[in-house]
Amino acid sequence: MRLWLGATWIYAGWNKATDPGFLTRGSSSFIGTQLTGYSTQSPIGFAFNKMIEHSMQVGIFVMISEFAIGLATLLWVTPTVAAFGGFSMSVGLWLASSFHAHPYFLASDSAYAILWLSYLLMIRNKRKGFSMSFERRGVLRIGIIAALATAFAGVGKIFTPAAVQESAAASVKTKVMKLTSLKVGSTKNFVLANGEPVVLFRTKTGVFAYSAICTHQGCTVGYSSSSKTLACPCHGAQFDPFKAGKVVIGPAQNPLRSVKVAIDGAWVVLA
Repeated sequence: MRLWLGATWIYAGWNKATDPGFLTRGSSSFIGTQLTGYSTQSPIGFAFNKMIEHSMQVGIFVMISEFAIGLATLLWVTPTVAAFGGFSMSVGLWLASSFHAHPYFLASDSAYAILWLSYLLMIRNKRKGFSMSFERRGVLRIGIIAALATAFAGVGKIFTPAAVQESAAASVKTKVMKLTSLKVGSTKNFVLANGEPVVLFRTKTGVFAYSAICTHQGCTVGYSSSSKTLACPCHGAQFDPFKAGKVVIGPAQNPLRSVKVAIDGAWVVLA
């Protein structure tokens, strides 16, 4: 169990460290996109509002924490703290991303939470209680684990493949909504499969859409009919949806990500 949990958490950290999109704003795998998706479907969605604003820092913290927990578990360094960290992270991921999985056994996060809890209780029985005290030698070992975790995250960037443009082609087109429910001149909000919020527009010339994730710090923008812009409620950035989503008012510097949509018969679909 110790080998499995430790290796899995190291792999989880490595997977993030080698993902070119994890810390890249606008990518479908960007941590900010994931946090925004969690906020719309998690029972504790309110807890993600501030995290979204600091998504880069959250992503780095999660990645290094996974490395640290995995290494500490394998090397038997502060095992109680490592086990409690793994248990807490698994419960957090379950509440964030897989709480609504049905049937429940499809939610791997809850299964890992039980594994970490079992491992934690095994340590308790072996040591006849919980021990989280830190001696000088223990503090030194924790420092080494922290340094190794940070180094692993850095090395992962060396093996990160160059970012490639994602293909939107699919053999089966995903239906968004019926065209009759989207009047000319109106907008509708919908959510992609990865939880990313999108704003859909219809004009006399057709339909188009943009990601509702602000390119500044990941808050969710909304359409303002008075200014005809997509405005961010967190820091005041505004984007022009009728000019390729470009920035009208900062602090954002990059335009909103365009989401490809089209009209297919009586439906608006992802193109």
